[in-house]
Amino acid sequence: MLIPVRPSQRLHLLSLLRSAQFLDMDTSAGPSLFPLHRCKTIHLVRHAQGIHNVDGDKNYKAYMSPEYFDAQITPLGWQQVDNLRKHVHESGLVKRIDLVIASPLLRTLQTAVGVFGGEGYTDRMDVVPLMVANAGNSGRAAISSLNCPPIVAVELCREHLGVHPCDKRRNISDYQFLFPAVDFSLIESDEDTWWKADIRETKEELAARGLKFLNWLWTREEKEIAIVTHSGFLFHTLSAFGNDCHPLVKKEICKHFANCELRSMVIVDRNMIGFDPSTTNYPGKIPSGLDLPSDVVDAKDEERT
Repeated sequence: MLIPVRPSQRLHLLSLLRSAQFLDMDTSAGPSLFPLHRCKTIHLVRHAQGIHNVDGDKNYKAYMSPEYFDAQITPLGWQQVDNLRKHVHESGLVKRIDLVIASPLLRTLQTAVGVFGGEGYTDRMDVVPLMVANAGNSGRAAISSLNCPPIVAVELCREHLGVHPCDKRRNISDYQFLFPAVDFSLIESDEDTWWKADIRETKEELAARGLKFLNWLWTREEKEIAIVTHSGFLFHTLSAFGNDCHPLVKKEICKHFANCELRSMVIVDRNMIGFDPSTTNYPGKIPSGLDLPSDVVDAKDEERT
């Protein structure tokens, strides 16, 4: 289950109560309640404007152009990054995030380090930068890896695979030079073996990969995670959710993301995929003593009569 939350809210209130005017439309309407340790907060981010978005908005065939191979962020895209960075710092969100996951393409890596990375980098022998200066012809200064959440690249949250050169990645060894402090250890192949020039991943395959990614999140111990990914991946993955909600909530979950939009959600482990114990539950009865509840006494009394 996936539940949207307002970015400004603290995300431990997991009940989603529909408006009273809709209650008689659906007998399942009402609040939802789940154990906190069965939940994770995810902050979904679409990458900033890429060079392929500009021409692709005018002519869809532009996405087929080899010149947009692994498209980088535009100067306007970097302005979008700066504004989102300002938001996550002013809201205090960056201090709550335990982990940042990024799709291993240039535009998502640039967005991830630009939004969630440290401040300006100063050359030090003992600390490598998150991004070297002018990575991807960005014209930007190097970005520090200090005082920021760890960033890890994950292949499962890549964009719609195949045919479009903008969605083909470089070799991981190339990215490691550009983004030295990003963790690429979860990616198995240096070369891009997922992208095919003549085979486009179907929408159903993309949605299935998205669900696999969300299930994989339960193997992570982090409770609050930012995910920097792509429009197609987000839309087709999230469209599988919200069918048991009010139509406006469904729309809030899966409508298309704007460039550099951040949307906060709560995912719920209803099938006990994860193994995270509660860090806040307390067993009570310490020291032990008699504590028979009154409603149990009433029930026993009813049985006797």
